[in-house]
Amino acid sequence: MAAAGGANLIPLVAAIIGIGVVSQVLSDRFQVPSVVFLIASGILLGPEVLGVISPDSFGNALQAIVGLSVAIIVFEGAFHLRIDKLREAPAATFRLVTVGAIISFVATGVVVHYALGAPWPVSFLVGALLVATGPTVIAPILEVVPVRDRVGAALDTEGIVNDVTAAIVAVVIFEAILEGVSSPDALVTLFAERLGVGVVVGAIVAGSLYYALRYVDLSPGNAPQNARLLVLAGALVSYAAADYVATEAGIAAVATAGILLGNADVPYEEEISAFKGDITLLVLSFVFIALAALLDFQNLLNLGVGGLAVVAAVALVIRPFLVFVSARGDRFTREEKLFMSFVGPRGIIPASVASLFAIALQEEATRLAAEGMTQQAAALNQSASILVGTVFLVILTTVVFEAGLARRIAEYLDVIPMRVLIIGGGKVGRALAERLADRGENVVLIEQDQEVVQTARNMGFTVHHGDGADTSVLRSAGAANAKFVVAATGDDDVNLLVAQLANSKFDPESVLARANNPDNVEAFEELGVRTISSTIATAQALDNYIERPSMSNWMGEIGRSGDVQEVEVTAERLIGRTIREVGPELPDGCLVTLVSRNGDTTVPNAEYTLQEGDRITIIGEREAVRDAEELVNPE
Repeated sequence: MAAAGGANLIPLVAAIIGIGVVSQVLSDRFQVPSVVFLIASGILLGPEVLGVISPDSFGNALQAIVGLSVAIIVFEGAFHLRIDKLREAPAATFRLVTVGAIISFVATGVVVHYALGAPWPVSFLVGALLVATGPTVIAPILEVVPVRDRVGAALDTEGIVNDVTAAIVAVVIFEAILEGVSSPDALVTLFAERLGVGVVVGAIVAGSLYYALRYVDLSPGNAPQNARLLVLAGALVSYAAADYVATEAGIAAVATAGILLGNADVPYEEEISAFKGDITLLVLSFVFIALAALLDFQNLLNLGVGGLAVVAAVALVIRPFLVFVSARGDRFTREEKLFMSFVGPRGIIPASVASLFAIALQEEATRLAAEGMTQQAAALNQSASILVGTVFLVILTTVVFEAGLARRIAEYLDVIPMRVLIIGGGKVGRALAERLADRGENVVLIEQDQEVVQTARNMGFTVHHGDGADTSVLRSAGAANAKFVVAATGDDDVNLLVAQLANSKFDPESVLARANNPDNVEAFEELGVRTISSTIATAQALDNYIERPSMSNWMGEIGRSGDVQEVEVTAERLIGRTIREVGPELPDGCLVTLVSRNGDTTVPNAEYTLQEGDRITIIGEREAVRDAEELVNPE
C-alpha cells in the first residue's frame, strides 16, 4: 500500500513531519537522542515493514527535496560556526577537525576498498561522508548526557566543522567519479572550480543579506519576521544558484553564506538562529524518516561480512585512534577520551548526501545502459549500492548503539559531572543552579508550581515537575545518582521532610537544607541536616561588606572571573611533595589556601607535605582554578 501520486503526497508529508515532532517529544521524555526514533519510524513506514512509503511516493521530487533540505541543514550548522570560538578552542578540538578528520577520511577509504572491494574513488567517497558526525546527532546526545564543558565543546565543534568540510570534499570526489577524473591535477582543478563557485556565490548572497538586514528598513512592525524569512530564502537561493552554475557546488555556497553571515554582526541574530533551528528540526525529521523508509535492506545484506568489518573498523578502531591522537597532551582524562571515542554517531549529512549521490549514479547508469554501455552501467549501479549500503549501515549501527547508549556509556565511564538535585525552583534555587551549571555541573531542579517550572525551563534548566517531598518524584529526577541534594524551598517543613527522605532513601554524599526561619536551624541540625539560614547568611554577607569589602567584592565574582574550589589530591606527581614544591607547578593566578585531612582543616605553610586523599582549597582566577583542578585530580 505504497502511497503514490500527488493526492497522497500532502497527507504523507504531513504525517512524516508529525511523526518527526513526536519523535522529538519522545526523545526529551525518555532521554534518548531523537535520531533513534526517527530512523525506527522511517524503517517502520518503509517497504521493508508497513509499505506506507515507497520509492515512488515522492515521484521525481525526492532529489530536489533532499537537496534543499541538505542546504538548510548545512547552512544551519555553518551559521553556528564561530571563528572566534575556533581560535579559542583547545588544541585537541582543532586537531579533531584537522588531523582527526584526515585520519578518518583516509583510514575509512582504505578499509572500504579492501573489505568490500570497492573502487578507490567510491571508497574515498564513503570515507569523506563518514568523516561527518554532525550537530544533528551530537546535539541531542549532549542534551541528554550533560558531560563537562570541554567534552561537549569538542564534540559539538567537531560535528559542526566536519559536517561542512565532509560535504564539500564528498561533492568533489563524486564529481570526479561522474566525469572520470583521476589525475591529481584534474582533481585539484575540479575542487577549485566547485569550491570557487560555491565561495563566490555564497559570499554574494551573504553580502546581500547583510546589507538588507543592516541597512534596509524591513518594516518596523515585522522586522524580525522578515529578517528570518530573508535568511531562509538566502540559504535556498545560494544553493540553487551555485548548483545552476556548477553542478554540486551548492553545498559549498550555503556553507560559505552561513559562515560569513553567522560571523557578521547582523540584527535579530537570536531570532534568526531560533527560527533556523526550528526549520532545521522539521527538515531533519522529514529527511531522516523519508531516507530511512527508502532504505533497501538488500543493500545492507549484500555487504556481508565486509560491511560488518567496515562498521567495526570505523567505530572501534579508527574513531578511538583519531580521538586519542587528537586529544594527546590536553586536559581530557582517559575516561573522557574513551567517551568521545565511542560516541561519534554519523547522521543526516552522510545519509542525505549519499542518497543524492546514489540517485545520480543510478540515473547515469540508466543513461549508459540505454546507450549500450552495460558494463559501465553495472559498475555504477554496484557503486551506488556500496555507497548507500555502507553509509546507512554505519549510521544505523552508530546511532542505535552509540547514540542510544550514550548516557549509559557516560555513566559507566563516570564522565558526567557531579549531579546536584535542587528542590525548589524559586529565586534561591535558580540562582544556585545557575552558579553550579556555569561550572559545568549537572543540575536538576524539582518544582511543583507550573509557572515557576516554565520560568526555570525558559532559563535553560532541566526541571522535573512534581512534589519534591514525594519519594517517587525524587527518584525520577535522579536522586539515586545525586551527589548533593539541596532543599531550597521557602517552606521549612518541606525542606526538613525532603532532607530526611533524601538521607534515608537515597544516601547522597551530602544533604543541605535552607532554613527560612533562623529559629529552626538548631532543630534541623539536631536531625543531622546541614543547614543554611537565609537570615544569618544575609547578615553575614552584609557584615562582610562592612568589615571586609575587598574580600566581599571578590567573593561576589566566584563562578565568573574568580573561583574557589575544594578538590581531592589524587595526582601521583603531587603526593609526598611540599606546598613550596607544588606551588610553582600550579597555573598562574591561583594558590592553595586550605588543606583538609581526616576532618581537620589547616592553613598550610610552605613545608606542609601533601598526602593522597587530602582535600585542598584552591583560590584564584576562574580558568586558573579549573586548570589547577585538573592538575590535582586528573581522574
